[in-house]
Amino acid sequence: MSERRNKNGTNNIDKRLGALRSDLDELQSDMKGLAGNAGDVVDDRVHLAIRNAENVAERAYRLAEEAATHVADDVETWANGNLDSARQSVRAKPFSAIALSLGAGALLGAIFLRR
Repeated sequence: MSERRNKNGTNNIDKRLGALRSDLDELQSDMKGLAGNAGDVVDDRVHLAIRNAENVAERAYRLAEEAATHVADDVETWANGNLDSARQSVRAKPFSAIALSLGAGALLGAIFLRR
């Protein structure tokens, strides 16, 4: 009788161990799936963050381009407005304008030729 109990007990333990192994296999499979899903979520968030950063960079580039265009237009307007007075000064004192140009050229030449 004790042999029968041992066999039944052993069979019962084997069944329980088999069920435990099965549960552990399922748990392992679920954990792998969960890790894969978490990786997909992280991957999606990374792609979203990259897209957002690209959009911000593009907008900043467009704004900088607009600002540069406005500055260039303002400089052009200022230069055109002051061009007449510069022409009048050169016509009134041509030798002074030539001397000033030579001096500025010599100064810039000395600065750029310096090593």
